[in-house]
Amino acid sequence: MDITTDTQKPAPSSPTPQPPTTGDQRATRGVTRPGDRIFVGLSRGSGILVLVIMAAIAAFLTYRAWLAISEDEANFFTSFEWNPTGDPSEFGIAVLAYGTVVSSIIAMAIAVPISVGIALFITHYAPRRLGGLIGYVIDLLAAVPSIVYGLWGALVLVPHLNGLYGWLDQYLGWTGIFEWNGGAGRSLFTVGILLAIMILPIITNVSREVFRQVPRMHEEAALALGATRWEVIRISVIPFGRSGVISASMLGLGRALGETMAVAMVLSPTFDITPSLLDPGGGTFAQNIASKFNEATPMGRDALIASGLVLFVITLLVNGGARMIIARRKEYSGANA
Repeated sequence: MDITTDTQKPAPSSPTPQPPTTGDQRATRGVTRPGDRIFVGLSRGSGILVLVIMAAIAAFLTYRAWLAISEDEANFFTSFEWNPTGDPSEFGIAVLAYGTVVSSIIAMAIAVPISVGIALFITHYAPRRLGGLIGYVIDLLAAVPSIVYGLWGALVLVPHLNGLYGWLDQYLGWTGIFEWNGGAGRSLFTVGILLAIMILPIITNVSREVFRQVPRMHEEAALALGATRWEVIRISVIPFGRSGVISASMLGLGRALGETMAVAMVLSPTFDITPSLLDPGGGTFAQNIASKFNEATPMGRDALIASGLVLFVITLLVNGGARMIIARRKEYSGANA
């Protein structure tokens, strides 16, 4: 007699896998309390308000620029003239674009290597107390107003650059770029030096924070392989923080492009392009607007606003590029966690 007994119990069913939680779901989880809803609404409204303000500024600049450019008898982008009140009205931004770009390039060429060197010294070479002191001094430089930099540049920097200008003229004057006629040092080169001092705190502080986020395991692994301190920086720190340094440099470039009062107090513009960086000449968008806006006629103000629109677009492109570089690499975000 076959006796069939079912002694086996059915296997428990496995739990149904839950779909992964997305970032938006995590962000909205628990937003059921009145305070949370108010905070989310205020945050979203603040972001929208910034976009609305930027759009309003762009619309205003575009409208006033169109009024001026429609009356311009010269080529707005290539003309070397600036006579919006003449008959006919002729003005262009070629000289302003040249001066803005050249002075910013000089500032970046001076400030970026020094800033990166200071950031590396603070984070990897200096003792803690010395590094903290140097960082505090750098922060103080960032707090100095632009007008103070301009006064210092006009009263101290310009008179003391004659020796440097003479040396450059003696050894590099044959290039034409550093030829000096012996006049006052109110040139684009002086402006570049002053701008380099002004943007140095921005680049240094951002680079310093990026270098501090380098994973400690990367540095310890390089040291364990027998690398020197400089080799650790070269193969571990600098590659890791390259994108952060580039972003910091672009933020400093945005500051250099839009600097107004300091440049206006140091530069002696002639609204002409000279081959030598040591001779007075050129001008910048911000300096031209600051020096001519008060005494300008309605047509002249529209012309200045048109040049401001070009500077606005350039600044947006620079800052947008910085944000794109930051978004591409996020290794330094929580790297030491």
